[in-house]
Amino acid sequence: MKELVQYIAGAIVSRPEQVQVQVDDDGRRVGVRLTVASEDKGRVIGRRGRVANAMRALLRVMQTRRGVRVDLDIE
Repeated sequence: MKELVQYIAGAIVSRPEQVQVQVDDDGRRVGVRLTVASEDKGRVIGRRGRVANAMRALLRVMQTRRGVRVDLDIE
């Protein structure tokens, strides 16, 4: 999951070296925290949240395979 979010975010931002992904896994819930440069935040969220929602949809597919709940937070 971490690699997927890192790859997608790194491909769309102007400063990929500042992309940081943290994963908190407690067994039943996985929290993914994405941190990008302040000027790249709009690119990661997208118009009306389309890019962020697309990333969440991909994580939902992974969540059904692992049987856990996945949450994506963009900071």
